Amino acid sequence: MTKLQNFILRTSVVLSIIFSVCPTAFAMHIMEGYLPPAMCIVWGVVCLPFVIKGLFTIKKIFAENRRAITMLAMSGAFIFVISALKIPSVTGSCSHMTGTGLGAILFGPCTVSILGIIVLIFQAILLAHGGLTTLGANTFSMAIAGPLLSYGIFRLCKKLNVSKKVGVFLAASLGDLFTYCITSIQLAIAYPSENGGVMASVVEFLGVFAPTQLPLAIVEGILTVLIVMALESYAVPELKAIGYEA
Repeated sequence: MTKLQNFILRTSVVLSIIFSVCPTAFAMHIMEGYLPPAMCIVWGVVCLPFVIKGLFTIKKIFAENRRAITMLAMSGAFIFVISALKIPSVTGSCSHMTGTGLGAILFGPCTVSILGIIVLIFQAILLAHGGLTTLGANTFSMAIAGPLLSYGIFRLCKKLNVSKKVGVFLAASLGDLFTYCITSIQLAIAYPSENGGVMASVVEFLGVFAPTQLPLAIVEGILTVLIVMALESYAVPELKAIGYEA
């Protein structure tokens, strides 16, 4: 077993032990068996190009710079930890932060698709958070759509000479909210409203998530800014190694 494999194994064991004691709760990830089989397959197929691109990207990162492993592992651990903290909603559902904005900012969106799918598999198996049959749908919303928007917003803010802190905040918080928008659309397609169809159902699902997700998105944006500031202060060589301009 290589050093990288040993590191990943040890990290996953520690994280699984820490969070296996958390209470079970129903949360934003679409749970096992909630989507029709056909939709599970469709969302899985939609994810394939992004996941394959992510694998190639990570392979290239490892080939060019072995020091990037630490930063990549940190981004994955951040996603696992922050997305496992489930906050009860006043509507009876639960919400949580996604943590994918940080990885998208540092490595790009396709890399996060791999980090996200690993986290989702662990959470489905160990925490009953999400499901294996709905893995494709959850991967698309949290590990593909959200990171794509986060990366796009960060690059746009950089091009427009917006303050880096503001850019990081907007990227992380809006990427979080976009994940929930996509999840609402996925659920609405599966369960359209009898009166207003898919769009009415989208509004209903967004209304369920909004009371807790809006403040959580702000919190995630602030946390991501603080982490980036810390990295820029204490991990400049590592950031330069992955091509991030501190």
